[in-house]
Amino acid sequence: MTLPFRKDLDKYKDLDEDEILGKLSEEELKQLETVLDDLDPENALLPAGFRQKDQTAKKASGPFDRERLLAYLEKQALEHKDREDYVPFTREKKGKIFIPKQKPVQSYTEEKFSLDPELEEALTSATDTELGDLAAILGMSNLITNNQFCDVVGSSNGIDKDSFTNIVKGEKMLPVFDEPPNPTNVEETLQRIKDNDSHLVEVNLNNIKNIPIPTLKEFAKALETNTHVKNFSLAATRSNDPVAVALADMLRVNTKLKSLNIESNFITGVGILALVDALKDNETLTEIKIDNQRQQLGTVAEVEIAKMLEENTKILKFGYHFTQQGPRARAAAAITKNNDLVRKRRVEGDN
Repeated sequence: MTLPFRKDLDKYKDLDEDEILGKLSEEELKQLETVLDDLDPENALLPAGFRQKDQTAKKASGPFDRERLLAYLEKQALEHKDREDYVPFTREKKGKIFIPKQKPVQSYTEEKFSLDPELEEALTSATDTELGDLAAILGMSNLITNNQFCDVVGSSNGIDKDSFTNIVKGEKMLPVFDEPPNPTNVEETLQRIKDNDSHLVEVNLNNIKNIPIPTLKEFAKALETNTHVKNFSLAATRSNDPVAVALADMLRVNTKLKSLNIESNFITGVGILALVDALKDNETLTEIKIDNQRQQLGTVAEVEIAKMLEENTKILKFGYHFTQQGPRARAAAAITKNNDLVRKRRVEGDN
C-alpha cells in the first residue's frame, strides 16, 4: 500500500543526486547536514558503513601499495627494541610435577545361587510372552518393550494402548500474528486538525515510523488552535527533541487537550524539560506518557518532573518509570494528592 505522502515522489526517481550535490557550495552542504540531523538524529536510515563522518584532515600521500605497506611494518617491527624482562628466562623448572592419582579398580565377583528344581524347570520351559508378563509384574520394565508392558499392565487397568506412552511431548505452540499497520491517513488527519473538525476527537499516530519530523511539527502547530482533539498519541514515531519543543509550545496555548502520549521515541532530557516547563502553566492536560525513550532522562530531569507534578494539580496519570528513589516518591505522592482532590470535588458535587 502506497502511503499518501509518498504518492507524488515518483517524479524524483530519475534525478541524479550526485550531480545536485556537486553543485552545492560548502555552506549549503553544512546546512543540508543540519537538516538531515533533525530528520534522522540516530542515522537509522543510513547503512552502518556510512554513519561515521570522515574526520581525516591529512592529505593522501599516494596510491595504496599493500606490499610496500607490509614491508614497512615488518622493518619497523624489527627495528623496535624488545622490552627487557624484569626476571631473566633461565629454563629452570620450579615446583613439583603433577602426577594424577590412580583410582582403584573395582572388581566384582559373580554370586552363584541355585533355584528350586521346579522353579528352574518352569523358567526354562516358559515362552517369551510369559517371561515378559513376569518381568512386568516384578516391575522390571527395562527388560521389556513399551508395547509389552502396556499389554500386561494397561489391559488389566482399562488403559488404551494409544494413550499409554513414555514419550514426553511438548506443548503445542500457538501462532502469534503481527499487529496490523496503523491505518491512519497522515495528510488527511493533519488537514482535519487544521480545519478544526468537530468529529475528530482522538488522533492516533502510533508506530508510523516514516513520518517526517517537519510533519510532526505541523501536527503540534495545528493543535495550538484546535478546540476538539482530546487525545493525541504519537508513540514509536521516531520523534526527537525538536518535536518535543513544538509540543511544549502547543501545550502553552492549547486548552482542550486531555491526554498526550509520546512513549518509545528519541526524546532526550532537553526535550522533556521543555515539556515539563510548559506543563507548569497548563491546567487542562490530565494524562501524559513519556516512558521508554532511547536514553535515560537523568537525575536533573526527574527532579524537575517531580517538582512540576507537585505544582500542577490537574495531572492525574503520569506514565514514566523513575530511576531515582527520591523523585519517584515525590511524584507518587503528588499524583495521589491530585486524585484525592478530584474525588473530594466529586463527593462535594454529589452532596
